[in-house]
Amino acid sequence: MKPRFSLVAKSMEKLRGKTVLVLGGSGALGSLITSALIANGAQVMATTTANEKGDLIPSAASPRLLLNLEVAESIEVLVNYLIQSGAKIDGIVNATGLVAFGPASELSIASLNRLSAVNLTGPIALISGLLPALRSSAQAGNEPFIVNISGVVAESPMAGLAAYSATKAGLWAFDQALSREVRKEGIRVIDARPGHTETGLASRAIAGIAPAFPTGMAPGWVADRIVSAILNGETDLPSTAFAS
Repeated sequence: MKPRFSLVAKSMEKLRGKTVLVLGGSGALGSLITSALIANGAQVMATTTANEKGDLIPSAASPRLLLNLEVAESIEVLVNYLIQSGAKIDGIVNATGLVAFGPASELSIASLNRLSAVNLTGPIALISGLLPALRSSAQAGNEPFIVNISGVVAESPMAGLAAYSATKAGLWAFDQALSREVRKEGIRVIDARPGHTETGLASRAIAGIAPAFPTGMAPGWVADRIVSAILNGETDLPSTAFAS
């Protein structure tokens, strides 16, 4: 298990007074990212898929928002609420995700649709809809950012994880193209590709059974590494960036 990543102290002021939206703030990794952002001075709005999971979001995060990336109406409602209310958004961190195991030939259409919605099309729709808020942040002199966690499978697709790998590789491709589109507007896009992390996601697969993975990285290490990248102006976090 790796030690917690040491954040660079003099960079911490970069988040003070900034507002960050964390998608999946009630999750194992998302809650840690939320806490790290708050510890560095950010105001965090965090999402969860259900009211009963709201208590899993760190208490200092506010407001707590409902978002189901599998439901187009849920995305539309949240985007409209944030844009029409004039909510300040200086950053978006997408810490959501679903996984499914097994041969591609055994994956049901229903599971494929769920993977695609949560890992790819839902985040694309939400981020695209919130770009006006990030543009406003840039125009106000801030340094807005977007973080998507595509994971190591975007670099090295795995057998038995074909559909999952495809959705994450698609998210990586979206990040590359979006970065080129918004860079001139002062918006930074960071794609993070950590390896297997002990968040418990594998045990919550929507299909199939996880293979015997070796012990993964500590979620706290991964969360701190991502926040460090935000603080220090990094634009890409390949799998090698998570090595000790």
